[in-house]
Amino acid sequence: MAQPIRLETPRLLLRQWLPQDRAPFAALNADPQVMEFFPAVRTRAESDQMVDSCQALIAERGWGFWAAELKTSGQFIGFVGLHEPSALLPFSPCVEIGWRLAAAYWGQGLATEAAKAALQFGFDQVGLAEIVSFTAVANARSRAVMERLGMQADGTFEHPQVPEGHALRLHCLYRLAREIEVK
Repeated sequence: MAQPIRLETPRLLLRQWLPQDRAPFAALNADPQVMEFFPAVRTRAESDQMVDSCQALIAERGWGFWAAELKTSGQFIGFVGLHEPSALLPFSPCVEIGWRLAAAYWGQGLATEAAKAALQFGFDQVGLAEIVSFTAVANARSRAVMERLGMQADGTFEHPQVPEGHALRLHCLYRLAREIEVK
């Protein structure tokens, strides 16, 4: 067991999941607008299972997909963090950066702000050489966040966990390498 890491940004706290995060996370996962680029919305049971998995991974290694909370209000708004995908992807093994925020918090730079902190943690504390991100090709909002983070597009792939023939199966891959300090 590792001590759960907490990251702080000017507006957000990225932290271990709490019991009171479950209901707003389930609402977020049931929102068709938030889940537009996923094959389906999630049931409450599926959402709770994801919370359990995120909690366990953070407890095990200290980091993962952290719950994102507004510092001013304590409001849970979604998750941001790092994850080792379980699916066998064409570029596995890897660590991805990902986020999912409630729609009310879109367009405020919160995903980018939190993701910058997660990237810095991944490179500086975990020692990762590279972090990837991927999404359905049509997901322009997430792709814009990836580009604001300085990630570089690196082609497309068919996501093995999206059914063949599904409109969201084709994903784009973005990569960011740790900057090498020249002495």
